[in-house]
Amino acid sequence: MNRAERIYKLHALLQEKPCSLAQMQQSLEVSRATVVRDLGYMKDFMGAPIEYDRPSNGYRYQATSPKFELPGFWLNESELYALLASARLFELVQPGLLAPYVGPLRARIRSLLGQSGHSVTTVDERILLQPFATRTTHPERFGTVASAVLEGHQLVIQYHGRERDRLSDRRVHPQRLLRYRDNWYLAARCDQAAALRIFSLDRIRRAKRLTDPACGTDPKELDRFLGASFGIFSGSASAWAVLRFAPDASRWVADEAWHPDQIGQWVKDRYELQIPYSDPRELLMDILKYGPEVEVIAPPELRTMVAERLVDAAKLYAGTQAPS
Repeated sequence: MNRAERIYKLHALLQEKPCSLAQMQQSLEVSRATVVRDLGYMKDFMGAPIEYDRPSNGYRYQATSPKFELPGFWLNESELYALLASARLFELVQPGLLAPYVGPLRARIRSLLGQSGHSVTTVDERILLQPFATRTTHPERFGTVASAVLEGHQLVIQYHGRERDRLSDRRVHPQRLLRYRDNWYLAARCDQAAALRIFSLDRIRRAKRLTDPACGTDPKELDRFLGASFGIFSGSASAWAVLRFAPDASRWVADEAWHPDQIGQWVKDRYELQIPYSDPRELLMDILKYGPEVEVIAPPELRTMVAERLVDAAKLYAGTQAPS
C-alpha cells in the first residue's frame, strides 16, 4: 500500500469517529511511525484539521472546521519535475554496467509518482516534459570528458567553435560538467587561452584523457565564473543590461527569473529588468526574440548591437509581400 492509498484510508477513518493510533496501524497494516508521518503530512502539507481527542485517546477532524476534502494533486512542483525527469532519463539508459540497478530504480520512481493520488499511468500520460533544442553528444566522447572531470585528469580536445566555424586543438583542465538549457557543457581551464572557458560537448570532435592531473581552480572563483553573469558565456560581469518591456511582454517577463542577481521594477505599465552580463551573445538572442516588445535602455554598446541586428533583419523582408 503506497502513501496515497494510506492517506485515503486515514481520511475515511478520521471522518467517522475518533480513531486511535493502534486502530490506524491495524487498519493500514503499517508501523506506528508510518501512521504518525502520514498524519503529519496530511496536517502540514494538506491543511487537514486533525486534532487529538483526549477522552477517546484518538484522532479526528475538528468538528468546528469546514468539511475537509483531500486535494486533487499531492506532489509539489519540484517533486513532480524531479520524478518525471528521472523517469524520462532512465528510459534513455542504454544497457551497461548499471543495467541490473536501473530496473529497481525505475520501479521505485514509478512508485513515488503514485504518491500523487493518481495512477502512475495517468500521471505519465497526461503530464509531459518537453525538451527544447537538445543537441546530440557522442556517447564515447561524453564518457571521456565525464571521466576526466571526475578523476581530475587533463584532456586534449579538438574543438569546432560555432562562432568562428573552425577547428582548434586544445589542452584543458576540466573543472565541472554542466547541464544547461537541455545541453551539456564543460567548464575547464584552457592552456591556449590561459583562462577558464566553456566548451559545448556536442562541438568536441575528439577527446583524449591524459594521465597528467588537472590544475584545480578555487571553488569560489569557479562559482563566480559560472554564476556571476547571464547565460552560458560566463565570467565576471562587466556590464549591466537595462531592458524595458512593452506592457504585453511585461506581464510575462515580470514573473521570470533570468539571473539570481537581477533587479526588476515597474516603470508605469512597463517592466524594467536589469541583468549582469559579461559576453552579450546569449543575452542578444534572448532580447531579439522579443522583437519590438523590448527596448535596450543601457548600456549604449548593447543597444547598438540590438539595433543593428534588427535593421539587418528588416532588410531581409524589405520589398517582400505577404502570400495572398
